[in-house]
Amino acid sequence: MSNSGEGDSSRTATGQKCIYPSALELGPRKKPYILHPTKTTQDPLVHRGCHFGRAVHAFCNVPTLLTNGIVLLSEGGGDTLESLTVDERKEFAAFRELLRAVPGLESRLLASSEEEVVEIGELIQKGINGARADDTKGMKGAIIDWITPKGQSLSPHIPRNVKSGRGFNHECTGALLCPAGLDWTNIQTRTKLMNGEIQVPGDQWLVFLYADYSYDPEDPWNGLLRSGLLVSAYKHIFTSPSSVDQEPKATRSGNARIHGMRCVTKASIAYVATQTRFSLTSAQVFSRTDLITDSERFYSSIMELLDDPDESDEVDQLITWWNRQIFLLYTTTERLPSKNSALARIRQKRVAYKELHDTHRDS
Repeated sequence: MSNSGEGDSSRTATGQKCIYPSALELGPRKKPYILHPTKTTQDPLVHRGCHFGRAVHAFCNVPTLLTNGIVLLSEGGGDTLESLTVDERKEFAAFRELLRAVPGLESRLLASSEEEVVEIGELIQKGINGARADDTKGMKGAIIDWITPKGQSLSPHIPRNVKSGRGFNHECTGALLCPAGLDWTNIQTRTKLMNGEIQVPGDQWLVFLYADYSYDPEDPWNGLLRSGLLVSAYKHIFTSPSSVDQEPKATRSGNARIHGMRCVTKASIAYVATQTRFSLTSAQVFSRTDLITDSERFYSSIMELLDDPDESDEVDQLITWWNRQIFLLYTTTERLPSKNSALARIRQKRVAYKELHDTHRDS
């Protein structure tokens, strides 16, 4: 496994030396591989890939992830973790998560040739890319509804299917995309953002990430990743578009239910934030290599914060907050049996029996 864009030497499952790039970077764009060109039904691996990209890693090079993961498994897997770099551990964790998501994948990989492993990876990759394209298309129009005040209209009007008037070209989207710490109401700042004199890199976080679009430089965690706009986008992608304003009523199950997702993941928050950011911009095509939108860097910077052990307390609170927004039945409190119920009486008698047994044993 490697952790740089140039890659370093590692061994294949057959023991041969080879150079692989990082699996958590996509690498050069290629034409999609189609294993069965005449097949009309979706391959289960494509289906699993859809959820993997949304909830585990959005910009993953799956063929490389599988190849590198097999090498580690052949070397003992978890027994070698201590010798890995931080990035390599993240990569192996993503690999293990993929094995859990796809029943029978581990045994299938170990029994496959190198070419077959690549084919499997490209089918999963197809699912990741397809889901991202579907979500980008779906949010393109929906986000205009979310940022338009109820009973009002945006001025100038932003068409749901046109992106050229968004980004810093519009007062509303420009204010939301303004970097935290800058003042959009300042004419000079706004002008520099509009004409590109101020460039906004992917790791420069934006006001729309914050609750009430308010950033506190003295407490940068306050409200971070808790905006109502993000919650709407999350519901749109994971539960159903109809659940944004009300209880889900769609006839088809949402993505979370289809894939048995019962709690929010860190990666899903980063994914939704990345999709929301792109929807607000004037960029026409979602491209991870676009230096203007810088989507992959933006996504990675959020993941770095959420995976930082030093930030675990704040992250745990954030995840709990998100679970309560999205999964209405989620609870962190222990449910005790009702007083005087049959279950409570059974447990009381069990405790009394154990205490009596322990007393006789000690006497």
